[in-house]
Amino acid sequence: MTPTLLIVDDEQATRDGLRAALDEEFDVFTASNLKEARAVLKADPPDLLLTDLRLGGDSGMDVLDEALSIKKPPVALMMTAYGSVDTAVEAMRRGAWHFVTKPLNLDEVEMLLKRALRSRQLESENEQLRERLPDPADLGRLTGKSTGIRRVIDTVKQVAPTRATVLIEGESGTGKEVVAHAIHQLSGRPAEKMVIVHCAALSPQLLESELFGHEKGAFTGATQRRVGRFEQADGGTLFLDEIGEIDASTQVKLLRALSERTIERVGSNTSVKVDVRVLAATNKNLAGMVESGDFREDLYFRLNVVRIAMPPLRDRAEDIVLLAAGFLKEFAEENGRPVKPLSDDALSLLRRHPWPGNVRELRTAIEHGVVMSNDPVIDVRHLPASLRGENPVRTPDSGGKITLAGPPEFNLHALETRTIRAALAEAEGNRTRAADMLGISRRTLQRKLKELDA
Repeated sequence: MTPTLLIVDDEQATRDGLRAALDEEFDVFTASNLKEARAVLKADPPDLLLTDLRLGGDSGMDVLDEALSIKKPPVALMMTAYGSVDTAVEAMRRGAWHFVTKPLNLDEVEMLLKRALRSRQLESENEQLRERLPDPADLGRLTGKSTGIRRVIDTVKQVAPTRATVLIEGESGTGKEVVAHAIHQLSGRPAEKMVIVHCAALSPQLLESELFGHEKGAFTGATQRRVGRFEQADGGTLFLDEIGEIDASTQVKLLRALSERTIERVGSNTSVKVDVRVLAATNKNLAGMVESGDFREDLYFRLNVVRIAMPPLRDRAEDIVLLAAGFLKEFAEENGRPVKPLSDDALSLLRRHPWPGNVRELRTAIEHGVVMSNDPVIDVRHLPASLRGENPVRTPDSGGKITLAGPPEFNLHALETRTIRAALAEAEGNRTRAADMLGISRRTLQRKLKELDA
């Protein structure tokens, strides 16, 4: 696109001469006074401004002030036949990029305009770069002052700029995906994609196709070639959540992808090179799974180059109020509500609660409070029933099944969510035990947790 230039001079001959000399390089607009200049600046802000200091009854300094006050100001140059140090200093102080003296040297004017334009382009590029690159101190929702979380933050800052594979371990809801996002944002590839795969939500055949892609006809239903998540993440980051759920066959292929940085689509013998930073997360004890033969030892060591252990929320009590404050602000803005404080009783309840669902449970509780409170503060009654002791409970005659305390609730989605949360609380976060209580498979529970964002 041709750069635009506004020339402001009260002499017709000067305006015409400059237009004739510069219209091959610039799309030139002209004005003879402040009023005409203001109209052009408002209608179609130019990239460059070249204004005379003296404009009959007007001042070029006023034109300069007007131009620099608009949302996207032009790069401004001042012309003057009364060149003096004081005039130049004043123009530059007000924001002019440079000044030229009359009589004009047209070659010099053109050169200065091109340099001014290049200065504008560099400034724009730097601004875009600053927007793309994260603040090294910005770790998003990864925050806290407890010893455990400070250790996590220090490790994230240390490992993020490298290419090392990271294994993030911890209970469900502790913020493993938050850590993965922080590592990606502080890496050398934050502008590239971060691709996420929830391994527990897919059958072995579907997971293999999801990760590595497939060729047309590779299996029933493969009606066209599909690019997998490794290829989609090429140049960026691949986050494998619930890595402990993958089957033995997929473990072999994943090991090769990590070792050789190549993959093969299902139904193909052709290797495809990929440049991917892999992060993995699990709520299982992978070392124990290696000992029991459920997870390959060589793959474990490939994944466990750097290990980050996420502390459960019950071990970081000093972070509860800090996290709650952040969630209060987040959900108030999201729901168009004012930011309200938590009452003393509500804060006391948050500190006493064991948080079997960890940070995710706290986040949900605060969102519930923000939505339900019409008072100046968020009190205990505005928080979820599960925090107020109205949890679903076991009864002696229930045969070990979960039943619901409190008034009946006929919203199926809410009822299912309450029941699943109750089972997880009773099982102290152990998903296998919770699935047994609910009478469903662990994989079904995993799928429902993803659907409910529980």
